[in-house]
Amino acid sequence: MKKIGIMGGTFNPIHFGHLFLAENAYEQLGLDMVLFIPSKNPPHKNKPEDITEQQRIDMIQLAINENPHFELSTMEMEREGMTYTADTMTILKAENPDTEYYFIIGADSLFLMDKWYQPQIIFDNCIVAAANRDHADQVAMAEQVKLLKNQYHANIILIDMPTVQVSSCNIRERVAAKKSIRYYITDPVLEYIESKSLYSGALGVTK
Repeated sequence: MKKIGIMGGTFNPIHFGHLFLAENAYEQLGLDMVLFIPSKNPPHKNKPEDITEQQRIDMIQLAINENPHFELSTMEMEREGMTYTADTMTILKAENPDTEYYFIIGADSLFLMDKWYQPQIIFDNCIVAAANRDHADQVAMAEQVKLLKNQYHANIILIDMPTVQVSSCNIRERVAAKKSIRYYITDPVLEYIESKSLYSGALGVTK
């Protein structure tokens, strides 16, 4: 079976933490590729109003262009209404029954999955690959994995990777404060943000 990883999120903007997690999952799980699927209207976050959907798509493409096993899908952007992971995984599995999907998430998201929309459908249609980050409580992680396996018969794999202290929120805050975001994101994405004056105006200090 073909093995495909799924990286979902708003990617507002995409940063090295996303790329690092995706690459570690690709390597450790022996994936054929990792598919980046930006959310249109995620239920757990406010819709990004400070940036267009096309700009988020553009930045993802710029960030992954040089990686042959990373690809972009706009399937959630093309759907109307709220976008749920359960619906996305149902569609993907129905269209590609011979593909094994690995839904890649950070450690924090593992503790929220039982509160997501129809989590049983997610677990029925994919293997969950969660980052086993350095700062995460290993006992708590093990307990959460056990809980999800018992409640949903979930197949969960932990990915070893060091802590990457970067978030999209922090990047947006740094831009607004005229602070450098170099080394938080790829150079093409940095140049795009500068050229479009995204996130509250020009960067000011980036060099």
